[in-house]
Amino acid sequence: MTKMYRLLPLSVIALALACAKSPDSGSAKDTGHAATAVATERDGAAPITSGAPTTEGTMAPVSGGGAPTNPASATGASTGAAVIPGTANPARVPNEMGRIMVLEYHIIGDKDSQYGRERGHFRRDLELLYARGFRPVTMNQVLDRKINLARGLSPVVMVFDDASPEQFGYIDRNGKLETDPRTGMGIWLDFQKTHKEWGNTAVFCVLSGASAGHNFFGDKGIGGQKTEWRFPKIKWLADNGFELCNHTLWHAQLSKFPDAFVQQQIAQLQLAVDSAVPGYRIRSMALPQGLWPKNRALASRGSWTNPKDGKTTSYNYEVVFEVAGGPMRSPYDPAFNGLSTPRVQVIGNVIEQTIDKLEKAGNLYISDGNPSSVAKPPAVAAR
Repeated sequence: MTKMYRLLPLSVIALALACAKSPDSGSAKDTGHAATAVATERDGAAPITSGAPTTEGTMAPVSGGGAPTNPASATGASTGAAVIPGTANPARVPNEMGRIMVLEYHIIGDKDSQYGRERGHFRRDLELLYARGFRPVTMNQVLDRKINLARGLSPVVMVFDDASPEQFGYIDRNGKLETDPRTGMGIWLDFQKTHKEWGNTAVFCVLSGASAGHNFFGDKGIGGQKTEWRFPKIKWLADNGFELCNHTLWHAQLSKFPDAFVQQQIAQLQLAVDSAVPGYRIRSMALPQGLWPKNRALASRGSWTNPKDGKTTSYNYEVVFEVAGGPMRSPYDPAFNGLSTPRVQVIGNVIEQTIDKLEKAGNLYISDGNPSSVAKPPAVAAR
C-alpha cells in the first residue's frame, strides 16, 4: 500500500489552486496555527474529519508512566553537558569519526511490515541496542556535537515518522490520562524502568493534518484517542526532552507539487507545532516517502504567506532525513551533510546486521568519554 495521507480542502485557497494542478494535489484550510479539514486515505479508506481545534481544552494531569522529567527549552536545543553514565567496554576502541545509525520507525503495532514493527520486536530492538553498547541521542545533539557518552558507548538516533496513535497513545483512567503501555512510547517508558541510562532522546517527525489518526498521534476517536489530547502530547514530548521534526502537513509526496505548495505543506506543520509548543525551534524535517521536491532546496528552507491574514511563516532547517541510505557520517567528519541525512529503516534484523557490518569494518562511532576531545582511529589520526 502506498504510504500517503491525503488532505482534501474544505474551502479553496487561491494559492493552492494556482499551484496544484495534478489530480493528487490538495490544500489545507488554514486556521492560523493548525489545519482543519476533511482527510481521506489515498487508498480509499472512508474519509474522517481531522485537524486541530484553535483552542485546546483543559486537561487532567498526565501520567508519563514513570518517565524521568527532563524539560527542554523552547528552542529545542540540547540541555546539559554531563556525560551519560554507562559501563565502559575496554574492548571497544574509541572512534568518534565512525558512522552513526539513524533508525527509522513508523507504526509500533500487531505485526511487522514495511512500515510496521511488532511490539515485542520493538522491545527486543531496545534490548539489543542497549546490550550492544548503544544509547539514544537526538539529532540536535548530533548537530551541536554534544554526543556526551561514556567511553565505549555508541550513539543511535531513533526517529519515529507519521505521528500515529500506535506510537504514542493515552488511556483515560477515571479522568487521569496515562500512557498506553502497548504503544511505542509505553514500551519506551517501561524499558527505562530497568535501563536508567535510556533517556528521553528520540526524534518524532510529526503530521498535523493527515488521515487515519496520523494527526499529532490520533484524533476523532481513532485508536481510542481524543482530539483534545493531540496538543498536550506534542507539548509533553517537548517538555520531556524528545525532539520534534517536520514531516509536512499531511504527508504529501513533495515531488509531485509546485514550489508554493511544497512550502505551504512544510510551513503549516511548523505553525501547528508552534500552536502546541509556542516558540519551539524545529531543526529537521523528514521527506515523506523519501521524495524530494523539484526544487530540493525547499525541503530545508522556504516560506509561505497565509492569504487570509498576510502573515509569512519561514523555515530554515539543518537536517533533511532521507528514507534510506544506511548509517550517517559523524558530525566531526568533514563530509557530514545534515541536509541529506540517510536512515536505516527497521525491517527484520537490519539493526543487528548493520551493527555487525560497522564493527567488522571498524567504522562505528564509539565514544572516548571525553566531550572535549575527538577520538580518531590510528589510520585517521595519522593522516
